[in-house]
Order: sequence, then C-alpha cells, then structure tokens
Amino acid sequence: MLDKDGYRPNVGIILCNHQGKVLWARRSARDGWQFPQGGMRSSETPEQAMFRELDEEIGLQPDHVRVIGRTRDWLHYDIPDRMRSSGPRSVFRGQKQIWFLLQLLGSEDEVSLDRSERPEFDAWRWVDYWSTLDQIVYFKRDVYRQALEELEPLIATVTS
Repeated sequence: MLDKDGYRPNVGIILCNHQGKVLWARRSARDGWQFPQGGMRSSETPEQAMFRELDEEIGLQPDHVRVIGRTRDWLHYDIPDRMRSSGPRSVFRGQKQIWFLLQLLGSEDEVSLDRSERPEFDAWRWVDYWSTLDQIVYFKRDVYRQALEELEPLIATVTS
C-alpha cells in the first residue's frame, strides 16, 4: 500500500523504561540496530498498527505499556536509489511514519523477540534516548531526529 507520492505508511515505536532508557533492537541476521517499526495494513489506524507491531516484533500487549504520545504528522524518509526496485512501474520512494512513545509498565522479562514465524530482531538492549542517532542507518537519521525532538518533552513524564 503506497500513498500517491510513493510512500508506504508505517509506524515507529520508541519504548522506554522507568529510567528513560529506550529499547534498541538488532535486525535478525544483520548488524543494524533500530527501533521497532512496521507497515500499516489498509484497514488499520496508526494506533492499531502500532499495537500489532508491538506484539509481532517484541511480544508486548497493550496492557504491558502506556502510550505517552505520538508525532502529530507523518515523517518521511526516502530509500536510497540502489535499494529500490528498478522496474518501470515502481513508484516506491520510501516510508512515511507516525511515531509512538510508550512506557513499559511491566517487567522487561515480558519482551519476547520470537513471537512471529520470522522474527524481525534477534537481540535488544536499553540505550540512552539520543544515542540512537549515532547508530541508525544514515537514510533514517533525519526521521529519527524529528521523532526524538518532537517526543522528547514527553519523556520527562516517565522519569518523574
């Protein structure tokens, strides 16, 4: 499902603990680390997609988290040309995302990376909120910065 500009609707999840650290996950069989994220189905709202992805990717249910906030608008990133399909009918440019800031309410033992047939991640850790910008793949960096800046004022509600 692409919008008229060639962007796939997607949700991003920034999950924090009570100390304000965020969950950072390593892509299965790769060296890249990122926040959980995933595509939206045509029948889903961003919040419905976020809860589905939360379950599929890190095994958490709605009662394991508190939604602290979300970005107001879609944030866009382009996939580098060399990573896109080169077919004449391919109009895919990248992804547009709504980002959610969540607080883990339960125990971190509830995090489970093997909820789906093909797990997205094979490891995770807690990291400092802003350290993620130094570790994310370059073409997602601006979107991460925008999401982190917009949601940063809300992180104080977790640690206070």
